[in-house]
Amino acid sequence: MSSDSFGRAEGLSAPSRRRFVQGLAVGGAVATLGLWPRSSWAVKAEGLPNVLSGTDFDLTIGETPMNFTGATRPAITVNGSVPAPLLRWREGTTVNLRVRNALPPGSIHGDQTSIHWHGILLPADMDGVPGLSFNGIHRGETYHYRFNVVQGGTYWYHSHSGFQEQAGLYGPLVIEPLEPEPFAYDRDYVVMLSDWTDLDPNSLFARLKKRSDFDNFSKQTVGDFFDDVKQHGLAATVEDRKMWGQMRMTPTDLSDVNGNTYTFLMNGTTSLGNWTGLFRSGEKVRLRFINGSAMTYFDVRIPGLKMTVVAADGQYVRPVTVDEFRIATAETFDVIVEPTGQDAFTIFAQDSGRTGYISGTLAVREGLRAPVPNVDPKPLLTMDDMGHGGMGGGGHDMSSMSHGAMAGGAMAGMDHSGHDMSSMAGGAMAGGSMAGMDHGAGGMQEHPASETGNPLVDMQTMAPAPRLDDPGIGLRDNGRRVLTYADLRSTFRDPDGREPGRTVELHLTGHMERFAWSFDGVKFADAEPLRLNYGERMRIVLVNDTMMSHPIHLHGMWSDLEDESGNFMVRKHTIDMPPGTRRSYRVRADALGRWAYHCHLLYHMEAGMFREVRVEE
Repeated sequence: MSSDSFGRAEGLSAPSRRRFVQGLAVGGAVATLGLWPRSSWAVKAEGLPNVLSGTDFDLTIGETPMNFTGATRPAITVNGSVPAPLLRWREGTTVNLRVRNALPPGSIHGDQTSIHWHGILLPADMDGVPGLSFNGIHRGETYHYRFNVVQGGTYWYHSHSGFQEQAGLYGPLVIEPLEPEPFAYDRDYVVMLSDWTDLDPNSLFARLKKRSDFDNFSKQTVGDFFDDVKQHGLAATVEDRKMWGQMRMTPTDLSDVNGNTYTFLMNGTTSLGNWTGLFRSGEKVRLRFINGSAMTYFDVRIPGLKMTVVAADGQYVRPVTVDEFRIATAETFDVIVEPTGQDAFTIFAQDSGRTGYISGTLAVREGLRAPVPNVDPKPLLTMDDMGHGGMGGGGHDMSSMSHGAMAGGAMAGMDHSGHDMSSMAGGAMAGGSMAGMDHGAGGMQEHPASETGNPLVDMQTMAPAPRLDDPGIGLRDNGRRVLTYADLRSTFRDPDGREPGRTVELHLTGHMERFAWSFDGVKFADAEPLRLNYGERMRIVLVNDTMMSHPIHLHGMWSDLEDESGNFMVRKHTIDMPPGTRRSYRVRADALGRWAYHCHLLYHMEAGMFREVRVEE
């Protein structure tokens, strides 16, 4: 039996052997199952083998056997560990990092490697992107990274070569700031979340290209159809199913790869491994959450504790207290908690598709656990979620939709003032373009000509909105206070202060069935670089024309997110773009050179959602 068919047969429908041993395995270079919990990983801890601090570092990239599921597989490791060692730098110093490629001949992960320092401001030749900033590190070679550290906060690092990031080459990075921090705490822990698969990542990518819905075990059933008929009526339900069918999509398609393939990890440990951070009652504990996954959005909470968010993507924000937050791939959030009243609390991170979770513990001593909550019910996407003006499902009125309101992935001849769907009839959607639509205030969303009739584009959003105050699909009205982007405000004003001199609009595009992803319907291989003038202040507007969320990362420069009125909100290095959203941010082109700009979902990037940015004098 092939590895693909084995994984397919062992889904989440029952406590299978695979899922059982996932709980037993603890991360590490092991040939057999490890049943002991990993020691606490404190940022300030002394003598831990996976914490390196100072200004000079020797990092060796190699292959190490790892066992997270009951099967031993080769992982890409740094100094033999997954995650890679926690690196501690100090703002105002110069770091020297000698990275040696010790990958064995014939490795399935290739003979070249690299390290990208995610969110770090540095010269282009230190950024670590083969083909753009340097030639990569070939087997037997050592590359000397050397640059000044000009910022503080919580960041991370990972490979930018092939699928090595999926195979284990990622690690946390903490930079101690020069100035005192605007908050106090007694203990300090990194909590790095990630996803692991026993499959060769190249095989997983090939599977996605052949069957992008392989992991979608929750497609709607006949029973769901009749439930919707009772709620919305037969005609509206039939039209809703037609719309999804004509887009070749399903409202349960929340993630491309999920817990049916992945084992989720916390600091390189499975849930039964029970990563534990110690505390004394009444202490303030800082938790530095890093999403180092390849493809997974996590929803994080600690039942019984409030979390005060104090930093996002390494930059201080005005404190905001929440019960839960969604962390997109590549984002970081620093929170402070004050555990008291019980001896143990569960750190619970479920994937946004609700197919699994990873948990750890805050406790007064090793070996304790608190109850682990159930995974929340799986949410359903609606047309409103995808910026189609409130069409279909999710409590929206579908009763007036008739006569093939949707076809071909585009919209035409529709009046959406107040989302009145009464005019949808006689094939309101057809072809590959949009025309004659009145959205009332704001008008309709225009699309680049490169999307028209494009076989790589299977849908376009009609009425995108920033939705900065939206907790996200599956988090709305759940009885918990959930962080939104609207809650995030930097503790400083716009560091540039100038109004943008120009605006560039880019559309996030894709074709689900073909697993093709791009900007403006143009994949990386066919795209011209985005050229910025050195020193300019410009605005980037992103429009998500797909039904998937995309965390967009610009290398080398900050992304200063704006509110709906164009006012500076928060400085980030990764901007999450949920389906059907239109968000804008300012960029100061203060870093000469060639830079990567891409979706940080690894397989989306590899499938074409990648652009080169050139900053030129």
